[in-house]
Amino acid sequence: MAKVEYNAVGRRKKAVARVRLVPGDGKVVVNRRDIDDYFGLETLKMTIRQPLVLTNTNNFDVMVNVNGGGISGQAGAIRHGISRALAKANPEFHAVLKKNGFLTRDPRMKERKKYGLKAARRAPQFSKR
Repeated sequence: MAKVEYNAVGRRKKAVARVRLVPGDGKVVVNRRDIDDYFGLETLKMTIRQPLVLTNTNNFDVMVNVNGGGISGQAGAIRHGISRALAKANPEFHAVLKKNGFLTRDPRMKERKKYGLKAARRAPQFSKR
């Protein structure tokens, strides 16, 4: 018997998350560590679990390999990847995930630094004298 498995890639800012959904009891493993070990903030853990809660799915174990970006970007990338994998697993979930904006790749990126400025918009301090 072939094991059913759903793969998807989620992205947010510079973070890339490769997500695997395998039949199980709802464990979430990020970079071979438990979600509670990898993410300290409860809000980030909640962000990651949003697609699973929304679709009322707890019969999949979530295995994630994520790199790049910061912890918030990584959490967003994981949420995007889980949503895409769930949509593959059950096409009925697609509409509800799309409606809540979980399937949309967030296009916001870091703005580039401009010449003559200290950062993207931060100008050098102005001195009158």
